[in-house]
Amino acid sequence: MPVTLHTKRLWLRPFTLDDAEAFFPLMALPEVVRYVGNQPVQSVQQVEHYLREHPLLDYQRYGYGRLALIHRDSGRLVGFSGIKFIAEIQRAELGYRLLPEFWGQGLATEAGIAVLGWAKQLGLHELVALIHPENQGSKAVAAKLGFQFQQSIQYSLLEHDTELWCKQI
Repeated sequence: MPVTLHTKRLWLRPFTLDDAEAFFPLMALPEVVRYVGNQPVQSVQQVEHYLREHPLLDYQRYGYGRLALIHRDSGRLVGFSGIKFIAEIQRAELGYRLLPEFWGQGLATEAGIAVLGWAKQLGLHELVALIHPENQGSKAVAAKLGFQFQQSIQYSLLEHDTELWCKQI
């Protein structure tokens, strides 16, 4: 089971099915999912299915996965960050997503720093970030975390070429 990580403003902890309702906006708001290749979900039940089939299953398979970002001041789930093994490219990816009202506050970078430390503890030597070419915010976070653009690739979730950014850890 993944660890719980702490930063100045966040707790990063494993997801549970109890998070489905709070996680719903992160999968339903069009402005949040516009660059990730998923259609917005329509129900909390779809979120529960996603949690079972992705983060919870990843914890069992790999010992890591996406973690819930809990804002320390409010206790509110405001996003996720973590590591996901992308079978299509056979590499581990650092991912992050936040509710719009938390964009531009440095939280994705703060969480990413904690996740990079965790990845190193896990013995991973590299993480990638798969970024839609128009997602300037995600590119800025990746650059702040020391990722560098490597190449454009085809990735099945996106209709366009996807930028592959890499970081040795």
